[in-house]
Amino acid sequence: MSKTAKHSSFKQSSALRKSRASNNRLWIWVMVGVGLVVLVGGAVLILNGPSRPSTLEGIVTFSVVQGHAQGPLTYEQTPPVGGVHNPAWQNCGIYDQPVPNENAVHSLEHGAVWITYQPDLPAEAIAQLRDLVSGWRYTLLSPYPDLPAPVVASAWGVQLKADSAADPRLAEFITRYHQGPQTPEPGAPCTGGVGTPVG
Repeated sequence: MSKTAKHSSFKQSSALRKSRASNNRLWIWVMVGVGLVVLVGGAVLILNGPSRPSTLEGIVTFSVVQGHAQGPLTYEQTPPVGGVHNPAWQNCGIYDQPVPNENAVHSLEHGAVWITYQPDLPAEAIAQLRDLVSGWRYTLLSPYPDLPAPVVASAWGVQLKADSAADPRLAEFITRYHQGPQTPEPGAPCTGGVGTPVG
């Protein structure tokens, strides 16, 4: 091979290496850009939560206070959604008998959602409610005498009345308010208190 041919071949090889290096740098910048977009998008989702309507139809909110007191207490809502409560919380889980308001309210303070139902609700509807709360660590399910609706979902400061155990808003209520942003003491225990759940 002549000296000129070798020089030409070297120039072409050098140009090819430069082109590849330039392409590699371009791909690195593209990947960095994609990574930044994913990180920023993830941060926005974490800060704003999943995409959902800002209001859940039928939700009623209340201003409630915190505090501990012994003895029977009276509440403005049925069932209560907060207020002064017993120092012992109700263990989260499924109950087939009514639970004391004063203990359940303490569980709400810890981020529990309390689903109550009229005691004469049909067995299949109660089974549906049991399925609904199953798998959620911070939920209470119990019958409640003189309930103003067939099913009532309560969390600290918020409540939803439903005409049926099949109401899809109940699942959304649990998703939204289980350890929700309105919780005064999120992450505080919902076990080690009082009561023995049946499920």
